[in-house]
Amino acid sequence: MKQVCVFCGSAPGTNPAFAAAARELGRALAGQKLGLVYGGGRVGLMGVVATAALEAGGTVLGVIPHALSHKEVAMEGCTELVVVDSM
Repeated sequence: MKQVCVFCGSAPGTNPAFAAAARELGRALAGQKLGLVYGGGRVGLMGVVATAALEAGGTVLGVIPHALSHKEVAMEGCTELVVVDSM
């Protein structure tokens, strides 16, 4: 396995434990040299996972529909960001 796809909330949720777990997951993926594939936004739990992976030296591939790239604020710092026409 070379990459792991993560799909989680585009909102942070109300329990700080969720964000902590998302950060831990991002760091763990980078630590195991596993790339992250996710929804491409920089907000919410998906953004937390991606940011943590990037900060830990991991690779991050974001895939986001054009319609959401502004609403969810696409993460420009991804290793690769793919903006698609639709889901």
